Amino acid sequence: MIAEAGLAALWLAAAMALFQIGMAWAGASGGADSPLYLRATRGVALAQGVLAATAFAMLIWVFARSDMSVLLVVDNSHSLKPMLYKLSGAWGNHEGSMLLWVTVLAVAGAAVALFERRLEERTLAATLGAQALIGMGFYAFLLFASNPFARINPAPADGQGLNPLLQDPGLAFHPPTLYFGYVGLSVAFSFAVGALLVRDVGPAFARAMRPWVLAAWIFLTIGITAGSYWAYYELGWGGWWFWDPVENASLMPWLAATALLHSVTVLATRDGLRAWTLMLAVVAFSMSMVGTFLVRSGILTSVHAFAVDPLRGSFILILLGLYIGGALLLFATRVGTVKQGATFEFVSREGALVINNLLLSVILGVVLIGTLYPLVAQAMGEQLSIGAPFFNKVTVPVALALVVVTVAGPLLRWRRDTWRALGRRMLMPFAASIAAAMLLFLFARDAGLYPILGLIFAAGLAVGSLLPLVGRNLRRTPLHIWGMAIAHLGVAVSIAGMAADSGFTKERLAAIPIGESLEVGPYRVTLADVGPTVGPNWSALEARLEARRGEGAVFLLRPQQRYFSNPVTSTSEAAIATRWDGQLYAVLGNGSDQGRWQLRLWWKPFVTLIWGGGGLIALGGVLSLVGRLWRERRKRQAEEDDE
Repeated sequence: MIAEAGLAALWLAAAMALFQIGMAWAGASGGADSPLYLRATRGVALAQGVLAATAFAMLIWVFARSDMSVLLVVDNSHSLKPMLYKLSGAWGNHEGSMLLWVTVLAVAGAAVALFERRLEERTLAATLGAQALIGMGFYAFLLFASNPFARINPAPADGQGLNPLLQDPGLAFHPPTLYFGYVGLSVAFSFAVGALLVRDVGPAFARAMRPWVLAAWIFLTIGITAGSYWAYYELGWGGWWFWDPVENASLMPWLAATALLHSVTVLATRDGLRAWTLMLAVVAFSMSMVGTFLVRSGILTSVHAFAVDPLRGSFILILLGLYIGGALLLFATRVGTVKQGATFEFVSREGALVINNLLLSVILGVVLIGTLYPLVAQAMGEQLSIGAPFFNKVTVPVALALVVVTVAGPLLRWRRDTWRALGRRMLMPFAASIAAAMLLFLFARDAGLYPILGLIFAAGLAVGSLLPLVGRNLRRTPLHIWGMAIAHLGVAVSIAGMAADSGFTKERLAAIPIGESLEVGPYRVTLADVGPTVGPNWSALEARLEARRGEGAVFLLRPQQRYFSNPVTSTSEAAIATRWDGQLYAVLGNGSDQGRWQLRLWWKPFVTLIWGGGGLIALGGVLSLVGRLWRERRKRQAEEDDE
């Protein structure tokens, strides 16, 4: 009965979404009964969120119990799996992930209904209506094309298991994190649609939307960073970004959200970029929908793409067309009614943020074209691929220009400034870049052009990021200023990690017998032994590698070749030793009849800076979010006290 209860909750949630659309329409109409309808909309949105969460809880329950009468459990779980992977199996597949998608969507709508008090009532009603309209499409998709609670009769004795590559703590939490980001952008999209419908675009609207954009951006940052590190240590290929279409599917919304975050700040702070902010809100959610379509439609083959039949892919494509096409049509018909915001000079912080937006849009366009073009060509009968060389060649120069703007932006004044003043403030970042260039010329001139440029620009950005804190009483500095500085510093740290990994990585690949050694970077690694071992639901061949740096102490690395029976799969489990200046990365390959074992070793100097920087970026976002919310709470409290 648990599955039936989950399905019933899903139907009721869909009915609530439909009811919410009607109530919101009446609430946004501006009639005498609008306040009544708005209160009803808030209540229905809460009910929808509770029902959707109940449906998802029921799905987790049937996975936890290994209920093999549910088809989805049979296809994606096994009674012998560790409990963590039984639970993550609930969203590690097409149907479950879509239910998670719509659950987060409904809960986010409920949160808007419960907490949002800054929007004008008609705008809030229209926003909740738009959020419910998005949800309706996905409810229909689940109920008519991808039922996660479908039964199977007769029930098999056990399930087929979960893709072993997904049986990892990183992948247990990575999809929910990304979904929080995607769906957070749906809230920004609904805000934009609501504002266009009632023609209410201004600083108050932007201040209400900004926390949602910021929260979505934080989750996307964490999700992308975690996903990158998962690919690095789990797939055993030694890299951290492959420009895989599925990876790009998460990067594109992040790029759009980053542009939107800066744009909405201009609108909230200086009442500028009104139409551009609305457009970016539409584009950001569009990229989330494009990513959902790429991953769920079955047109891609990837470890974390859920291939399904073309009919269901077409369903998502229709939803994408309806939502995005409808929003763009609404934008085209209503943008003329959006009043022009405050003007500003080119040399100003607003001007820098506009350039920031344009450069991010260029990178987004390159990634979008590079991702979709092979798919379009394939549909027309032509096979081609676009890989890292294209993306690196096109995006790196634009990204370096973006670094310069990121340094200059916070050093400029609002409204207007002068080139002379900006030049004075840029002296320290420029000096840091020159110092880095001299050091690289002396000690690492063979690293390659892009890695050297990356390190030079990263040095300037690191110093420039901290300049907004110079001369302030740090204890009284607002949290959002700290957040901006730390987030920009995180970008510098990540760029330094990427550049160091690209320029200084050393690799060895060889087939050696037991007892023989290889040298990679500053390490000497000896293959001491290879033997069997077992885990909770796998067996493995495990190598014992003795590594030593110079005359230092010996430490062990244990890479494995794992074998899973449900489903039958083999994986490479890399062994990684982390030191302050990088990581030693080892992968065990196949053995030969002559007693040799393939061994692949990398020494990756400062590679951990990539993910450390990602953590700093997310931390900066959290500080900004907390600071903004705290500031607005104190402001409202002061206004209430005055009344």
